[in-house]
Amino acid sequence: MRKILWMALLSLALPLAAWANSSNVVFQNTGGNLVIGGTNAHPTLQLKNSVLTSFTGLNGITHTGTLGTFNFSTTAMTSGSLASSGSFAGGSLTIMGKGTNGVANGVLFQGSFSGPVKWVASFNQSGFGGVGNWTYVLSGTVVGTLSNGARATGGSVQFTFDVPKGQQFSSKVRLNQGVTTVTVPEPGTLGLLGTGLFTLAGLVRRRLPR
Repeated sequence: MRKILWMALLSLALPLAAWANSSNVVFQNTGGNLVIGGTNAHPTLQLKNSVLTSFTGLNGITHTGTLGTFNFSTTAMTSGSLASSGSFAGGSLTIMGKGTNGVANGVLFQGSFSGPVKWVASFNQSGFGGVGNWTYVLSGTVVGTLSNGARATGGSVQFTFDVPKGQQFSSKVRLNQGVTTVTVPEPGTLGLLGTGLFTLAGLVRRRLPR
């Protein structure tokens, strides 16, 4: 009975230990079509099939290449406009791996924006051959689950450049690049959980018949 108990506790601790060496997991993506939906008054944004190009986090190892896909969608815009700046009420995102270069096949992270999603525009007068170009940045705090089942929180920052002739955001543009960093429980938190498990094991052991 004691052996079975220790094996059960060890099975709980091992997945936590595998993630304990890294508190941050970083995803980078590029490309993909950023498409406007919804209505003129309350538009939405959807990013389809952006390429996951970098994944850092598991024991500090960085994987690069064509690793998978990155998709997100927002809810309706609640203030401002897509042409300038504004915010959305929320949204969701999914990061998929395709089983290459050491990255697992399947969902790597799935979550939703826990608060307002900001949409900020800025104009670079010297960009695009002197004609100028607009830069749009989408950012917000995400909460979700990693592939190992751990809960994680963090932020997503996606950049897009609407460059033709210095025009503002149009109905469909290519994403330039994106970065999403999520944080998993700190090693100290995991250590406390592990200590609690082994303390519980000791208590149960003393109560078991010899």
